[in-house]
Amino acid sequence: MILILITVTSLYPVEYLPKVPGSDKTHHFVAYCALMLPVALRRPKYWLAYALLFIIWSGLIELIQPHVNRYGEWLDLAANAGGVLLAVIITQIYYGLTLIWRK
Repeated sequence: MILILITVTSLYPVEYLPKVPGSDKTHHFVAYCALMLPVALRRPKYWLAYALLFIIWSGLIELIQPHVNRYGEWLDLAANAGGVLLAVIITQIYYGLTLIWRK
């Protein structure tokens, strides 16, 4: 569901972007962290495959955006990848602490 929301809002043609608090890159970072975190927690064996899928998907969105009256930026892709990475780090810490607490 989050992936659909990100895709639609990223590709929907707009004349101007609405004013919202925070920077564009922060929004990208938070959105992709929110996308990856539940997936990494639910499917820890496959986190790498999902992380790569989401980053590649993000890159494809950036390539398509100029064709739908939007701006594709490679820094957006970097922010998206950073959000995915943070979610993976949080998940790894969570599972590491869970193993320690069980001992």
